[in-house]
Amino acid sequence: QVQLVESGGGLVQAGGSLRLSCAASGRTVGTYTMAWFRQAPEKEREFVAIIWWSSGGTHYADSVKGRFTISRDNAKNTVYLHMNSLKPEDTAAYYCAATYTSGIYYSPSSYNYWGQGTQVTVSS
Repeated sequence: QVQLVESGGGLVQAGGSLRLSCAASGRTVGTYTMAWFRQAPEKEREFVAIIWWSSGGTHYADSVKGRFTISRDNAKNTVYLHMNSLKPEDTAAYYCAATYTSGIYYSPSSYNYWGQGTQVTVSS
């Protein structure tokens, strides 16, 4: 129904910056939310940031607040995650997710659609 494709991951040194992209295709009509999650090896999937499509409102996890910025391009149906001042603990596979329904925004179970993930590795 909805396909999400992430890109932009890579290897950076601590203090560096990176921009991730998530392009949505398929049935994207209507109001929905999109979010970024990340998952490090042997750890559970963790909420990073969310953007509400209609309003543009955003919210961030405390661990990335002030360093990461989520944004969107309506014409391209794409969501971005700008990551600054990267730390080794930011190393993870980053996933974008979307849902048309309401729920607990920071819970992975609230999202129906997921991308394949893009790896971000931050070296010290």
